[in-house]
Amino acid sequence: MRPFPFRRRAVSDVTADSTDVELVTAVAAQSTAALRVLHQRHAPWLRARLARRCADPDAVDDAIQETFLAVWRSAGRFRGDNPAGWLWTIAIRRLISALRGRGSRWIGSGLEPGDGSPVASAEDVVLLGVRHGDLGSALTRLSPELRAVIEATVLDGLTTKEAAGLLGIPEGTVKTRAMRARARLREELS
Repeated sequence: MRPFPFRRRAVSDVTADSTDVELVTAVAAQSTAALRVLHQRHAPWLRARLARRCADPDAVDDAIQETFLAVWRSAGRFRGDNPAGWLWTIAIRRLISALRGRGSRWIGSGLEPGDGSPVASAEDVVLLGVRHGDLGSALTRLSPELRAVIEATVLDGLTTKEAAGLLGIPEGTVKTRAMRARARLREELS
């Protein structure tokens, strides 16, 4: 009798034309080629989006590396149809965790980012409403400087000090811009 009565399912060869879902499935089966393709496809836009939220390129690079390490470790638990959204969730949480210091975890879940169930969290539902509702429209009309502060402090949940480090501006500037942004949003939404 064989020590392991089950056989690992073979994964077909991945190509640059493979879908993201196919790539994540192949990564779950330990395909380094699939991880490489996934990284080549998604790392550039992840880096660009994270760089808009963090002035420290080393922190951004660390978050990207930690993101794909988490993908390697947890691809088997991915149960969805939006790998890009899953990658973004992992990446932004890794960046915030890095900025908060080593060993930080997300409060309340007890899980690493990306390890949750496929059911949308309350946070995801709220963020979807923010992005596509009246508030999303009002946010897009803010200047980039004010919008960046609101995204960092409200949407990403950073403290003033963390947002200042992320954006590369003084804490007082974060507070002033947040106050101005909230005032403009009140005007837009009333």
